[in-house]
Amino acid sequence: MNARDRYNEWLEKLDKSDPLYQELLDIKDDPKAIEERFYQNITFGTAGLRGKVLAGTNCMNYLMVGRATQGLANYIKRFGQEAMDKGVVIAHDCRHMSREFCLHSAAILAANDIRTYIFDDLTATPELAFMVGRLGTKAGINITASHNPKDYNGYKVYWEDGCQVSSTVAEGILAEIDNIDPFSNVLDGHFRAELEKGMITILDEKYDREYIDHVKSLAIHEGDELDLDIPLVYTPLNGCGTKPFAAMMNERGFRNWHFVEEQKDPDPDFKTVGYPNPEDPKAFRLAEELGKKIGAELLMATDPDADRFAIELRNDQGEYVPLNGNQTGYLLVNYILEGRKDAGTLPEKGAMVKSIVTSTMSTEIAKAYGVEMFEALTGFKNICGRIPFLQQNGYTYLFGYEESVGYAASPEIRDKDGISAGMLVAEAAAYYRKQGKTLFNVLQELYEKYGFYNEDEPNLILEGLEGSRRIARMMAHVRANLPAKVAGIKVVKVIDYSNGYEDIPASNVLRFYLEDGSWFSIRPSGTEPKIKFYFYTKQDSPEKAKEVNLKIKEDVLGMIKKVE
Repeated sequence: MNARDRYNEWLEKLDKSDPLYQELLDIKDDPKAIEERFYQNITFGTAGLRGKVLAGTNCMNYLMVGRATQGLANYIKRFGQEAMDKGVVIAHDCRHMSREFCLHSAAILAANDIRTYIFDDLTATPELAFMVGRLGTKAGINITASHNPKDYNGYKVYWEDGCQVSSTVAEGILAEIDNIDPFSNVLDGHFRAELEKGMITILDEKYDREYIDHVKSLAIHEGDELDLDIPLVYTPLNGCGTKPFAAMMNERGFRNWHFVEEQKDPDPDFKTVGYPNPEDPKAFRLAEELGKKIGAELLMATDPDADRFAIELRNDQGEYVPLNGNQTGYLLVNYILEGRKDAGTLPEKGAMVKSIVTSTMSTEIAKAYGVEMFEALTGFKNICGRIPFLQQNGYTYLFGYEESVGYAASPEIRDKDGISAGMLVAEAAAYYRKQGKTLFNVLQELYEKYGFYNEDEPNLILEGLEGSRRIARMMAHVRANLPAKVAGIKVVKVIDYSNGYEDIPASNVLRFYLEDGSWFSIRPSGTEPKIKFYFYTKQDSPEKAKEVNLKIKEDVLGMIKKVE
């Protein structure tokens, strides 16, 4: 069945009073729009669904969410009554249709005799991940599109280990979803009736409290070791970080921290920021304005579901400098290990985990403290998915992160957590301030000690069906034309992860090592219409590192952009 046939089928089956019906009528003379919306069924990416909130099989709407939820229900039923009784916990962010999709999913699961828990308000992704373990559910769902633009929503699935679903589980769920007709095979229950029957439980503030208490337990330094008057700024970028971040900061005793008031309240249109990604320095515009007014040393931001976390530091000239995820990772890795060593709590077999496209400078820092750095594929289902292996082999998990501003400081919160990352960074800033240093000073000290690394992570956005096809052509072209040199530097090793490598599973990633110690990697995004690049260089000065990395980047991007 082609896109036009699917479009016609939806018009035939939808009630004419359904808003989706009118939406489809509006594009009846737009073949490109029909193709984009119906050329495929929206599929699992990194850990679930993500797409624009529109009518169509390739979009987020109540029919496709219902289809996914029925598929998940059928998969859970394979494991018997015990799994159904364990149930599913569901959270949601502030986006358009998030609450509606949450209630719709809960009603479907309950109608399938699967016990269901939902939160009574917006909930951060890391709290949902924590609650899967806390409640002992079989699965978890978060209705969120993370940092994507306002037109998007998503459906992120977790399994009983508290991680985003593994590839094996995702394939099992997808096999069930593929057998579901969203118009006829979905057991669509009634939320209020299922709530009254006791099949749906609404979680109260007691559960929020447990999450905050756990975050606070991750502290490295406390009390008199910290300058709690340090001026700080935080923005949730109009997402759901406001309540948990405020509770954490206030209870830790920070006395001089400030919200960006314009971005404090949830807004599904993200009118103050546009693209609510804290990786993008433009997201810090209002935070910078406030920071200059109050003399803040540190600016902090989380994305709309509060799993990603990014910072800007005030440099010695009083200007704010955005840090990429690698640089924030250097600070956190060093702060955790330094603090644990000083306290005598550094374990004999300590372990950290980073993604294969994250800088190796943190590996060197970990090694200096006798801690082993493991690698995993991108995504926290892979990074935190390492935790059971580490525990079974006598390691103590200390920290995991990836360059895309994601950090996981607890083995009980098996996803990136902007709230705990924020606590640790604010704490580190307060700790070093007590010693007469800023985080900016500490970062420069780390470069002096471990070498001058330069990091750059550009990407090309290529939307739609043609964009997806062009990305595939780009990856195929690079594989067929592996460069012998890049920017005049010899390529000494290439790793193609398409068939797996050592203990890393298969993934569409290429990694190139150069003779001077530089390396770079290329991969398509699993959640966005992007092809992503990662460039890393270590030289004997920051200027030289930047110069060499820029030449490598220009050479590689020039080659890629020639592929039509």
